[in-house]
Amino acid sequence: QEQLVESGGGLVQAGGSLRLSCVASGRTFSSYAMGWFRQAPGKEREFVAAISWSGGSSYYSDPVRGRFTISRDNAKNTVYLQMNSLKPEDTAVYYCAAQVPTGWEAYDAGAYDYWGQGTQVTVSS
Repeated sequence: QEQLVESGGGLVQAGGSLRLSCVASGRTFSSYAMGWFRQAPGKEREFVAAISWSGGSSYYSDPVRGRFTISRDNAKNTVYLQMNSLKPEDTAVYYCAAQVPTGWEAYDAGAYDYWGQGTQVTVSS
């Protein structure tokens, strides 16, 4: 069982930056693909970014591409989401998720096996 704990959320003005972190508790973190998703009030959870187990491949949704960067440090069991040029529409609860190495469906929330509790990001205009 993998436990994921996100941190780094908060309130920021439009145009600002935040860095989210997600720490995994298990010993097999380096074998998991990792993803970030977000859910705004009244909306469905949506894909934000994903990174392969090695960090060699990454994917982004269109709304965040060029502004957000996903990275990982397997020695620290941590995945990051650097968010720059934040917009009010980025306001949401952000979740990290882990996918076991049986094939990688980066964009599909249903394909992820473990989830964190979420961290709130609020961007004011």
